Amino acid sequence: SEPLTILPLTVEPEAVAQAHFKACDRLKLERKQRRMCRRDPGVAETLLEAVSMSALECQYQFRFERWNCTLEGRYRASLLKRGFKETAFLYAISSAGLTHALAKACSAGRMERCTCDEAPDLENREAWQWGGCGDNLKYSSKFVKEFLGRRSSKDLRARVDFHNNLVIKAGVETTCKCHGVSGSCTVRTCWRQLAPFHEVGKHLKHKYETALKVGSTTNEATGEAGAISPPRGRASGTSSDPLPRTPELVHLDDSPSFCLAGRFSPGTAGRRCHREKNCESICCGRGHNTQSRVVTRPCQCQVRWCCYVECRQCTQREEVYTCKG
Repeated sequence: SEPLTILPLTVEPEAVAQAHFKACDRLKLERKQRRMCRRDPGVAETLLEAVSMSALECQYQFRFERWNCTLEGRYRASLLKRGFKETAFLYAISSAGLTHALAKACSAGRMERCTCDEAPDLENREAWQWGGCGDNLKYSSKFVKEFLGRRSSKDLRARVDFHNNLVIKAGVETTCKCHGVSGSCTVRTCWRQLAPFHEVGKHLKHKYETALKVGSTTNEATGEAGAISPPRGRASGTSSDPLPRTPELVHLDDSPSFCLAGRFSPGTAGRRCHREKNCESICCGRGHNTQSRVVTRPCQCQVRWCCYVECRQCTQREEVYTCKG
């Protein structure tokens, strides 16, 4: 299965008002995925929410990099055909985004086939009262694993993609609210709540930076690709699982430089950079242009009773740095 980033990032306004069957049919889904989408009216809306959330987080995490998560048209399609570590990140962030969005949709009552997480399994609950409405991570994880498909035993790329889909689990926090006389907190109502998705994005960005390259062994008699070989310097172990048992992202191909316009990105010419932070890296040694401009922004804002914010307009000169072509 291709990652959710292949879904349209926008949808025509009239699609919202249409029956969820038509909403599911508008998405680029495989037959099994379309069937799962049609089973619950809340799935189509949640898929679109997950795509948008994942794309925005990807762009935020790579805003200072040569590849800034360019997902427009041909660049996205070309990237997904290869096994770069950028592709691995896209699979992982898409899967994590859907897991997160589904768990939230369950607890918000937007899904028909799931509801709040009602299995706390907490320790030290003497003064705890299980209540509220926890995010249903158990249901969303199970749904996503089925939705994204099972690992193929023959297709090398499919096994790598499936591994990256499941490489991270959404973080869950226990949130409590106190009850008692004068806020004494004699009883606390607690529920499980997902950590902000930005935390998942930061964790995946770290895994991207430490991603492991794997390869395939070749049968010398037939010339056919066989099991995935472990990363260099690591023993293959005795497990029958062809993928190395690792919680890290894995990839097959070395990434391009993304410096020049090509199949995978528009290049870095004209990209804005920060002189002291990343101009040398993003501009690929070509140097950068400096432009001075005057900008006016709200400043010295104060809250006025009742009920508005009053600001002055401050003008200042700033320098903008962009990569040379």
